[in-house]
Amino acid sequence: MLRRAFVSTVDPSSAHALEKYQVPQKKINLFGIKIHALNMNEALDNIHQAIQKKCSLHVGMLNAAKVVNMKRNPALGEDVNASDMILADGSAIVMASKLLRKQLPERVAGIDLMHGILSRGSEHGYRVYCLGASEEISQKIEVEIGKHYPGVVIAGRQNGYFSDEQEASIAQKIADAKADVLFVAITSPKKEQFMAKWNAIMQVPVVHGVGGSFDVFAGKVQRAPLIWQKMGMEWLYRVLQEPGRLWKRYLVTNTLFLGMLAKEMIKPTKIQ
Repeated sequence: MLRRAFVSTVDPSSAHALEKYQVPQKKINLFGIKIHALNMNEALDNIHQAIQKKCSLHVGMLNAAKVVNMKRNPALGEDVNASDMILADGSAIVMASKLLRKQLPERVAGIDLMHGILSRGSEHGYRVYCLGASEEISQKIEVEIGKHYPGVVIAGRQNGYFSDEQEASIAQKIADAKADVLFVAITSPKKEQFMAKWNAIMQVPVVHGVGGSFDVFAGKVQRAPLIWQKMGMEWLYRVLQEPGRLWKRYLVTNTLFLGMLAKEMIKPTKIQ
């Protein structure tokens, strides 16, 4: 499989341009992963500057399940670690940072970051391309963005049901749209693989993998109430909504994550 690092393909002279941004790029090492210790506003400032400077900024989102899966799947680990800005999407990551005395300022949930980008985009006229989910949800997302964020320009959209043979034409279609932001609503690891493989072709300044956020935004899936989010129990709320499909997945990944955390407390993993 072709693998590409997320370097600055929009403007080659601005590789690793985050280091030149006005926002202090604070980082910590957790589980051998370099995570940006940023709050929501700082992350959005980075994104806005990437759009203004036309430099490539791939956003990686990290939760407990992804940490476990990166350990199981080295290729996924390569793709996530190649991201320009890795943020703590899960409460478990923030909790782990506190226990390991490398505290992150806050959780930056992928869906909240998406809405933050859209909010700023409505002010500044960001061009947004939406990739992923079913055709029905994709259509609904276009309507919802237009309703809630009227200043955003929908540069294009494409559902997530496509074959490997169609990837090249879809990547070119995205490139032709001249978007500022690409939202990718495809499950891992396919999401990370697609973004790593086609980043150089698509030439989109900001790429953000949003997972199941389109389903929530479109009203298909209900997000946990705020009190559950603050308690770090959003995962349990999801399990209660779909117990037959999710209980085993969360039981296994949460147990493995706690085991990894215990090992990390004894002997921290070094950055590879």
